[in-house]
Amino acid sequence: MNAIAVGLAPPRDRALAKTNHHSQTAHYRLMILMMAFALMIGVIGLRLLYLAIFDAPDRSQAIASRVQRADITDRNGVVLAGNIKGISLAIRPPRIIGDKEKLAVELARLFPTRPVDYYRRILSGPKKFVYLERGATPAKIHAVRLLGEPAIEEVPEPKRFYPQGTMASQAIGYMDLGGVPVSGMEAFLDKRLTSPANGGRPVALSIDSRVQAAMENALRNQVIKHSAVGGAGIVLDVHTGEILAMASLPVFNSNAPGLVPVGTDPLRPDARYNRAISSVYELGSTFKMITFANAIENGVITDFGKRYDATAPLQVGKFKIKDDHPENRWMSIPDIMIHSSNIGTARIADELGEARTAAFFRKLGFDRPVELELGARGKPLWPGFWARTTVMTTAYGHGIAVSQLHLANAYAALVNGGIMRPATMLKRAPGDVPQGHRVISEETSRRVRQLMRLVVTHGTGKTGNVPGLRIGGKTGTAEKNLNGRYIHNSLVTTFAGAFPMDAPRYVVIVTMDEPQGIKETYGFRTAAWTALPAVKNIIARIGPMLGIIPDTSKDIDLSDILPYVYEEQQKAKGEKQEETVHAID
Repeated sequence: MNAIAVGLAPPRDRALAKTNHHSQTAHYRLMILMMAFALMIGVIGLRLLYLAIFDAPDRSQAIASRVQRADITDRNGVVLAGNIKGISLAIRPPRIIGDKEKLAVELARLFPTRPVDYYRRILSGPKKFVYLERGATPAKIHAVRLLGEPAIEEVPEPKRFYPQGTMASQAIGYMDLGGVPVSGMEAFLDKRLTSPANGGRPVALSIDSRVQAAMENALRNQVIKHSAVGGAGIVLDVHTGEILAMASLPVFNSNAPGLVPVGTDPLRPDARYNRAISSVYELGSTFKMITFANAIENGVITDFGKRYDATAPLQVGKFKIKDDHPENRWMSIPDIMIHSSNIGTARIADELGEARTAAFFRKLGFDRPVELELGARGKPLWPGFWARTTVMTTAYGHGIAVSQLHLANAYAALVNGGIMRPATMLKRAPGDVPQGHRVISEETSRRVRQLMRLVVTHGTGKTGNVPGLRIGGKTGTAEKNLNGRYIHNSLVTTFAGAFPMDAPRYVVIVTMDEPQGIKETYGFRTAAWTALPAVKNIIARIGPMLGIIPDTSKDIDLSDILPYVYEEQQKAKGEKQEETVHAID
């Protein structure tokens, strides 16, 4: 019945049925074509993934090479880190045409960091691309060419180059062989240096290569002269917080960081270690200037003629505080600083008390790692309990440990009018200088500048005076403290200076790690004999290049403080007696 119905269907219905049949056929064919196309895309995608993983150069290097890494320069445009064309050597094992055993032996001879068994494995293994050496030397490239093996390829790669060699190496940092930044400003600035938005523009550091060279040279000379295990130095702009020099000895070459042996002795770390920010030390009598600033600010010191008993060691419970060079007399405020009296300083700190002492140290940032773009910043050793003796000893730098940069920041605030600003390794435009926060008044800062200048004109820093540059500062010598135990034969010596004291612009600090006494210093190895000469040398060299021309007609006014200096009093008495004798004659 149905067959008859279909057969008897009108011509129009038969045409419609035929059209539907063709449409369904086309639809099926289209689906098959799409599935085939999808399968082909999938195969291609899998192949690309396979090549990316197993048959391509190191992915990190490929990514790093997409964007040309921008240069790092000093504040004057001198290139500290740039790029050069490099060649890496690689091999594609499936393409080897020679004898694999002989080739493995040859590769072990040319690249001796790996045993011959390693090369046997990679030549017969599944990997299709293996690096033999990144950043190969011309001599190595020539030697490989002589093997005549087409499976070995020369891969062009950009290579980071440090034209200044060892200069500021810990601060600049370095890149590993895969083009990944490991430390220093290379690591901190990584995104900025590789960002297309930066357009390849150089990034200027606050470092002045001339100042850095002067610092490293003077520091190196003293480290060698006194057979020290190391040293560190900083030059800081007191008004902007810019670090013009940061040195740490021993040094390494950022072009070949792998040649530096890793240290195993905690007292003698790896040369890649930055002693200026990573090491925390008890910095000794350099803290006395901080204690005096605190005492002046809080009204404990109002009269510089006020005298303190330093006739004998100060007994506090079971502890006895002594002076290294006792005067055995009552001492005025200037005399305590000139002769670096622990006894006098401890008595002043005792009047300040725990609350004001700890609060001022916190205000200066001594209770936390210093702010800076560089990593590996040392954490200060903060007293766990503030006993009366703690207050007294921290006043002269014992029982609290901070980094050299902590001290530099504090001294900058002491002399610049009382403003604490964060330090930086980046060049700052005049309009970008942080406002900072006030830690002492301008009047207190003026008084501190007088005391710092007095140390160099009359005190422990006498040998550091450079005519016309008006240097001020404070010496500091302390025994190294390792895990709570003082090492009596291991000293850390520091001179914290600033100049010119009538209008301070720069803080200069040098720290020596375990300097030894020599014949020239009569066996002495304290700061005045070891760290101070380096600071004097540095300031004498960098002053004129930074626009500070020696001028002996200028100096800070000490007229209201000199009458309280014992030496000046004795001189005045002698002159008066001489006048009396002349009068009698």
